[in-house]
Amino acid sequence: MQKIPMTVHGAEKLREELQHLKQTVRPQIINAIAEARAHGDLKENAEYHAAREQQGFTEGRIAEIESKLSTAQVIDVTKMDNADGKVIFGATVKLENTAGNSLSYQIVGEDEADINHGKISVTSPVARSLIGKFEGDEVMVNAPEGAVRYEIVEVSYI
Repeated sequence: MQKIPMTVHGAEKLREELQHLKQTVRPQIINAIAEARAHGDLKENAEYHAAREQQGFTEGRIAEIESKLSTAQVIDVTKMDNADGKVIFGATVKLENTAGNSLSYQIVGEDEADINHGKISVTSPVARSLIGKFEGDEVMVNAPEGAVRYEIVEVSYI
């Protein structure tokens, strides 16, 4: 089974979501199903069918999270001492393009990626071009609008 890289923060968020689904959402759905059953005929009971559908989605999400956590390779970048300015999974990279604009990205697992919060997937074109490079290096990223040149200004492991 292939291990999926994940940051400590990403794994913790998944565990929190799993706990919320199991301890809060699941019991609420069970109560809603019981209440809908009490209303009588289940064939024409929209509340019952809605609760059963919600139960299906919730159980599917629980199974998905459990699967992801079981195959996750949790990487704590703060405990890696041999990186020394090298761009690795979990690193936060400050970039500057040729126009002088600064960008900052943290390289995370696919499930954690959120461009609005500066987190890009390790499989993204930007991350793939950065992995293995060092502070001061220049990289070319093939973007949809064409190739873009960036300089790696700073690499931090937070």
